[in-house]
Amino acid sequence: MSDFWFEFVEITQTFGDGLLFGTTYALIGIGFTLIFGAMEKLNMTYAAASLAGAYVGLAAFTFINAPALVVFVISAVASGLIGGIVYVTCFKYIPINSHLAALMASIGGLFFIDEIIVHTTDGSPLTFPALFDDVILELGPFAVRGDLLFVLLVSIVSTIGLIYVLYRTRLGLATRAVSQQSIAAQLCGISVHQTNAITFVLAGLLGGIAGAMTAAAVGVLSPLITVPLTVKGLIVTVIGGLGSIPGAIVAGLLVGGFENLFLYFRGVNERDMYVLLLLFIFLVFRPHGIFGSEVNRD
Repeated sequence: MSDFWFEFVEITQTFGDGLLFGTTYALIGIGFTLIFGAMEKLNMTYAAASLAGAYVGLAAFTFINAPALVVFVISAVASGLIGGIVYVTCFKYIPINSHLAALMASIGGLFFIDEIIVHTTDGSPLTFPALFDDVILELGPFAVRGDLLFVLLVSIVSTIGLIYVLYRTRLGLATRAVSQQSIAAQLCGISVHQTNAITFVLAGLLGGIAGAMTAAAVGVLSPLITVPLTVKGLIVTVIGGLGSIPGAIVAGLLVGGFENLFLYFRGVNERDMYVLLLLFIFLVFRPHGIFGSEVNRD
């Protein structure tokens, strides 16, 4: 009985840690979802821009000894600015109906940003500061890491802030109008390019927070994180349902929790394989995602 209880506690602890870390995946998924909802296009540069912002924050920590909290703020702002640049270079001047051209341009942007990071850092992993990493909260037989709890709280605040902007401000009204009918929005005096650019900046702010939180939770910042984070963000977006922010939140938590379980049972070498298997299961049995619109196969 004691062995069973110990195993139950270990599995529950593992899944709980994964849920907390999954909030970073949720933020990345929300960023993908926000841009897709506004333009019906995937921004493959998104995760790379998020990590690039985290590198800028790390540079502030290294060269001017900025406090850890300031590092996270700088990471978010830098990623937001990079998101605006990505929109101008990869989306603004491409015809709105050329989805493949925009996709290929953003993939090029992904590798371009990744190459800049690799050449700047020589491809070496760098230590990233964390807040409350020495805090452990005891809840009976379970323990909650302070840094993961901080990640959860920051993610909740960021998500609430985004939802407020989308549904309680003129900017949010303009964003939703452009996403639903861009021509009608233009006739109402809304600048489509300006609205889309601000949407990219907002998504970049979320991405910068997610990138910094990911690096803080892992303890290091490495170019090797770029592609896996991009893949996890896309998986979360698809499982949650394209264009659904609640879906991205739920899917991010699920992916984080199950990823940790796969790591516990099968090890790091097979973890990502089972995460992809989870995606395939959703594509077969619920192709429109958890909260996505029903797909008409006709």
